Amino acid sequence: MIKRMQGLAVALVVLSMVFWFGGCAKKVPTAPLPPPAAPKAPPATTLPPTSRPYQVLGKWYYPLPDARGFRETGIASWYGKPFHGRKTANGEIYDMYAESAAHKTLPLGTVVRVRNLLNGKEMDIRVNDRGPFVEGRIIDLSYACAQKLEVAGPGTAPVEVVAIGTTDAAAQSGKVDPNYFYTGNFTIQVGAFANRANADRLRQRLDREGYPYSHVVQGLVESGTVYRVRVSRSTSLEQAQVYQKHFRDNGFGDAFVVAE
Repeated sequence: MIKRMQGLAVALVVLSMVFWFGGCAKKVPTAPLPPPAAPKAPPATTLPPTSRPYQVLGKWYYPLPDARGFRETGIASWYGKPFHGRKTANGEIYDMYAESAAHKTLPLGTVVRVRNLLNGKEMDIRVNDRGPFVEGRIIDLSYACAQKLEVAGPGTAPVEVVAIGTTDAAAQSGKVDPNYFYTGNFTIQVGAFANRANADRLRQRLDREGYPYSHVVQGLVESGTVYRVRVSRSTSLEQAQVYQKHFRDNGFGDAFVVAE
């Protein structure tokens, strides 16, 4: 009996030591990971002139270093004869009858897809100038682009602007270089609603029909909240454009690619 009690006492001591050391092990603090080093902004003198901050009418503008993922909605306008024949911000001669656009902060050479939200018309345009510097406007189109998008008549129109690629700035040819087209996450927008219930019904319909990755994205426009229904995913613009055609051919005539 005494031996059995002694053995039990030893076992209890050993067990308590195991728990004690185990508890201590859990309490040993781990060294925190060092915070990532803050990226150093290059001195202004090392930036190309078209990428440096600039001031117009007392307001400073800061060009973006990269256009990947850029997307915005707002008012488009167009500019013509007072500027026709003058130099643009990248040194080209502005031709109002050629296809180009001006933006305040996108890198010059960016190719944007501009979509007129009133009629669904869209086109890809190269940014080669700065502007517009009128409050509330996000992009200035050349007269040629404004004509095609039906902005020239009214003078302004609500648009969606999505950066889809860039051109070879050294060549300044105005043609898109396929080697520079962005890869990333692309999806297809097939509808936009002011009522969330309508957006959910379309998403549920897409789910029933077997389309993958259908989802609703909430956003803000001038008239209020909008619920955008998007479907499908791809990692290249080329594949996304194939999906866009599929949806347009199957009852979604206003479907378009969105870079998420």
